[in-house]
Amino acid sequence: MRRRGVRAALAALEEGQFFKEELSNVNKSKLRIIPLGGLEQIGMNITAYEYEDSIIVVDCGLAFPEDDMLGIDLVIPDITYLKENIDKVKGFIITHGHEDHIGALPYVLKELNVPVYATKLTVGIIDNKLKEHNMLKTTKRKVVKYGQSINLGAFRVEFIRVNHSIADAAALAIFTPVGTIVHTGDFKVDYTPMFSDMIDLQRLAELGKKGVLALLADSTNVERPGFTMSERMVAKTFDTIFSENMNHRLIVATFASNVDRVQQIIYTAEKYDRKVVIEGRSMVNIISTAAELGYIKIPENIMIDIEQIKNYPDEKLVLITTGSQGEAMAALSRMANSTHKKVSIVPGDAVILSSHPIPGNEKQVSKIINELTRKGAKVITQDTHVSGHACQEEIKLIYALTKPKYAIPLHGEYHHRVTHGQLAQSMGLDKDRVFILSSGDVLELDEESGNVVDKVEAHGIFVDGLGVGDVGNVVLRDRQHLSENGLLIIVLTLQKYTNEVLAGPDIVSRGFVYVKESENLMDEAREVVIDALERCLARNMSDWGKIKSTMKDSLSDYLWKRMKRNPMILPIIMEVDA
Repeated sequence: MRRRGVRAALAALEEGQFFKEELSNVNKSKLRIIPLGGLEQIGMNITAYEYEDSIIVVDCGLAFPEDDMLGIDLVIPDITYLKENIDKVKGFIITHGHEDHIGALPYVLKELNVPVYATKLTVGIIDNKLKEHNMLKTTKRKVVKYGQSINLGAFRVEFIRVNHSIADAAALAIFTPVGTIVHTGDFKVDYTPMFSDMIDLQRLAELGKKGVLALLADSTNVERPGFTMSERMVAKTFDTIFSENMNHRLIVATFASNVDRVQQIIYTAEKYDRKVVIEGRSMVNIISTAAELGYIKIPENIMIDIEQIKNYPDEKLVLITTGSQGEAMAALSRMANSTHKKVSIVPGDAVILSSHPIPGNEKQVSKIINELTRKGAKVITQDTHVSGHACQEEIKLIYALTKPKYAIPLHGEYHHRVTHGQLAQSMGLDKDRVFILSSGDVLELDEESGNVVDKVEAHGIFVDGLGVGDVGNVVLRDRQHLSENGLLIIVLTLQKYTNEVLAGPDIVSRGFVYVKESENLMDEAREVVIDALERCLARNMSDWGKIKSTMKDSLSDYLWKRMKRNPMILPIIMEVDA
């Protein structure tokens, strides 16, 4: 039997039929895909790919704070897993230059200084961020062209042209020892882009013919049927708006990163003989970078500084500004609130909001529209924006071209990704080959199977001013408590050793009641605290912690019974050495 088995193996080898996997599969590793963000919200996109001793990280974005994150400026991904495996990390590969894909890089690179690979404009925008953080000299960046591949450990990564609402966006073909992964990044299929070539569908089809193990695709617009409209549709809208407002100043608010949109506005302004002002720090930075790198063409003598607007009549001006999402400190918000130093909204101004509100920003945008309207401006939002994300038919096209064995929906809230999973099944994938992951899930994948085998830390890290990670859920709960119920401070002075009361107790109110109109309440509250203090001293209680706790509990009980309110109570005992 043994000889027959050896002979059969030799015969198979001679005929070239002996599978290499029969000898190597015993020790063959699986690809690990670990999304560290971007799966519970729109934003903070970051995905790690790991094979044996190699890790590459695709994107490193931030998210903007939700309403209950009081005082928080930004939310960045938790990279604990990457720090624990820093020797394996080969670099960051960035798909495009939007904040939700690059915004966390300056914070993360301080702890994880590895090279960054991206297309030309994306690197230029990243450089602006690194310059602000004094990190240009310490961070290695490499510009990668479409069709070019880079080798990083066990991986080879190829950049593929896609269309999006920012120039130089790329999908990635990630070649791994277990198969090819296609990671789309944010994309849409625009057959008639304004100033660039259309998405490289041919290359995606070639990859599909050779075999794609998994497709990780954008889910942002997956609930919208049909196709996303072409950027050219906005050009027609702008032309109409300019022709209908010949006697008024135009103010256009859009995303700073939408270079093609800004280019359209500039060309339309040139056609109608208007001067252009760029306002807003992020807008100025990105447009300057895009112009230096050749991604935007600015006609001669069309740009003027904001200081010069007083030298031109309103009908000869176009202001391109930030603030389309209602951001409090952006230029448009300051104009609407009359706090902008150089620009005041006047009746007749036509304000064009060339963007859709990001989920969660609707209230801020509505507030800005109301303020602008009160000042007599005409606010135009109809047909002034097209999305940069693929709708259902475009996503189906990518599935049809790549023919993946597995689908892993990315970039969106849970309901977006469930809808995406159903769409993938409609394209012929079995349900058990569609993975709806959560941030931190560790998916192991190969030709035969895929399974979630582990979970790593992947919650958001809060950035508050210069502090990164020093505000957690406990602090946020305190801030929530303070914002809802206010604060009472009990101030008391005791003599050292004897615990004799030298001053107080006094009660200071902040955000609880208006003291001048609630003197009786405050007097009664003070009596409650005095009674509690006297009970403590009568029992010769010397533990200040227990004294504070007793006063706090007594006052809290009284206020709840009297007002059904629960303010934060902070007792402070000062000691005096007589």
